Amino acid sequence: MLVAPSILSADFGHLARDVQAICEAGCDFVHVDVMDGHFVPNLTIGPVVVKSIAKAASKPLDIHLMVENNTFFVELFADIQPEYISFHLESEKHPHRLIQKIKSYGIKASIVLNPHTLPEEVEFLLEDLDMILLMSVNPGFGGQSFIPTVLEKIQRLKKLRDARNPNCLIEVDGGVSDKNIQALKEAGADVVVAGSYVFKHASLKEAIASLKV
Repeated sequence: MLVAPSILSADFGHLARDVQAICEAGCDFVHVDVMDGHFVPNLTIGPVVVKSIAKAASKPLDIHLMVENNTFFVELFADIQPEYISFHLESEKHPHRLIQKIKSYGIKASIVLNPHTLPEEVEFLLEDLDMILLMSVNPGFGGQSFIPTVLEKIQRLKKLRDARNPNCLIEVDGGVSDKNIQALKEAGADVVVAGSYVFKHASLKEAIASLKV
């Protein structure tokens, strides 16, 4: 299992320190949540802060857009060259076009599905995607409880993924901990995002290691 700690749960007064710490503790990606206060009821960070995170990180960035104007934000973050940019299917009228735009910058493209969105919605986009992110909480805030029906959703998505694009990763974000990591693995998840569980743990290294099942 690949692990992408969410810096949404980090100490923003010591953000560079916390980013460096999770990289040294063995994470695979640094998950960066960008919220615009419109698509979700929260406002987080822009390119100045994300550039600082990129400087501090020794692992690649995984940028998760929770915004209404996806194209604007993709263009805003393109020069930072993250590994992935994920955007919500629910907020994009032309997802195929945006996937191609992300890839034109040499960045891997990912689509996010909210808890209620069917995995079949992305069936005919799968061949162009590098990753699909399934929300296992409602997007906008950290520290929420895991929605267990997402396990069935992962299984359904995995069948579609294996048939159309086996190289596309399945990522899960929200309420991830050592309590549900085995179930997520068995359902078919490849990458997990964990914020509160990692940053509130007594040991970052132990927290990340406990998710690498």
